[in-house]
Amino acid sequence: MFRRLFPLLLLLILTASLAACGGSNASAPAATEVDLGALPVDVQPADVAALLDNPNVVIVDVREPWEYDQGHIPGATLIPLGSIPQRMSEIPRDKTVVAVCRSGNRSAQATGYLREHGYDNVHNMLGGMLAWEQEGYRVER
Repeated sequence: MFRRLFPLLLLLILTASLAACGGSNASAPAATEVDLGALPVDVQPADVAALLDNPNVVIVDVREPWEYDQGHIPGATLIPLGSIPQRMSEIPRDKTVVAVCRSGNRSAQATGYLREHGYDNVHNMLGGMLAWEQEGYRVER
């Protein structure tokens, strides 16, 4: 009998322990409290979603205008990949920049190009808009 009840008892003890650990009054840090200097070059859509309201973060969509019009991250600035060399002055050096495309390929190219040209605050969103939408984040049209 004890052998049958032991797994259930163990599960109840673990559940109670986890519930007790979650009772902290500390709140999660706000997006503006994220250490932007600690971001890796490649970031996940969840990282970008947490930074959307941060005034020190700029999202640069490097897709073509027709792709951008189909749906983009709210507040993203459209600068197609082929236009970046001519429009670098529009990309701030004093803010954290996240490059976004459809799947993460063009944004990785844009990130590499900008880093080669002195931007050390540029990041690539892995998976692009495909991952963003798959994870259910808001899209602006």
